[in-house]
Amino acid sequence: MNIKEAKNEIKNTVRAYLKKDENGYVIPDIRQRPILLMGPPGVGKTQIMEQIADECDIGLVSYTITHHTRQTAVGLPFIQEKIYDGKKYSITEYTMSEIIASIYEEMEKTGKKEGILFIDEINCVSETLAPTMLQFLQCKTFGNQKVPKGWIIVSAGNPPEYNKSVREFDVVTLDRVRQIDVTPDMDVWREYAATAGIHRAIRAYLDIHPENFYRMETDTDGKKYVTARGWEDLSNLISVYRDEKINITEEVIFEYISHRDVAEEFADYLELYFKYEEEYPIEKILSGEAPSVIYERLLKAGFDEKITVVELVIKALINVIKEYQKAKKTSPETISDIKADTAKAMESAFAFVEDAFGEGQEMILFVTELTRTLECALFLAEVPNEKYLKYSEEYLTDKRKQELLNEIEQGWK
Repeated sequence: MNIKEAKNEIKNTVRAYLKKDENGYVIPDIRQRPILLMGPPGVGKTQIMEQIADECDIGLVSYTITHHTRQTAVGLPFIQEKIYDGKKYSITEYTMSEIIASIYEEMEKTGKKEGILFIDEINCVSETLAPTMLQFLQCKTFGNQKVPKGWIIVSAGNPPEYNKSVREFDVVTLDRVRQIDVTPDMDVWREYAATAGIHRAIRAYLDIHPENFYRMETDTDGKKYVTARGWEDLSNLISVYRDEKINITEEVIFEYISHRDVAEEFADYLELYFKYEEEYPIEKILSGEAPSVIYERLLKAGFDEKITVVELVIKALINVIKEYQKAKKTSPETISDIKADTAKAMESAFAFVEDAFGEGQEMILFVTELTRTLECALFLAEVPNEKYLKYSEEYLTDKRKQELLNEIEQGWK
């Protein structure tokens, strides 16, 4: 399943495992199987955990287990004296595991008595820690201490083809967990990118080259890979570099997109993106004064240029809407005029896309992105636009439109 489906499945599990009746938890601890998320690196397994905890209003404690030793996971040994049959014996006990202690600290800090204990890279542990992890998955204990009641175990790992350190779990362990296999999904990532503010250049490039969203390859030169995590981290860097007027070179891109062909192609595209950003008078487009030469140019333009222009228009619209939202808080006396100007910018944007591209895939992209993008969706809900209603009705099914709006609403919360 994709990461969105996995997230929903974990949320459903949280609801089921934390359901109570007069006797306590309906599903007893022993029947609450830990979840094992298996999927390639950078697909979003770790990232969804904070979202789930926040949306379910429960605590979260996260650990990457490869950073731990047996002592920090199990606790340190100490000698304890006990009496059996009237005789005194010295036995070995253990201090509380750092991981278990962190759960109690989280409960004290947040006041949340229920939550998720998330263990990442669980199948990449050292030889000495492997038995501890098997015990953890099978018995929900570290050493002689159990995970507190009301805390659900979710773990994540990579398949062996992605990591030489991976250890395969035996059937005894697998029969005690719920394994969810996660695969990359470009459509799901597009929805996430709209709420996460992924740089428009990256989103436009991947609209043109969706095959380069996620790649894992090996050739004579070694491993070559592109991940969703790489694109998101690169997005943050691009924004800062542009603000600081620092050149974004192919080598910088390659540090995030570890596939030379893709890094080179994206570097070339990024240069074009910034070139189009300078050459197209987006402000005139939003004011309804787009010169005729623009339409003539787009008539002859390639697909990548057309998609880029649509993305630039959306980017400019978002900025206009943000200014309107800011004015609602700071300048309420002039808000009616600013609201009218913002509505006019939306009308002009639709008129431009319609005149330049007709009802082709550029319009589909435009309408879909308006629906996915929080600022635009909220403004359109406040100030309905006839063309948006027309095209969204035509391009987005009621179910799909509602799904997008629900996601945007959840993201706003």
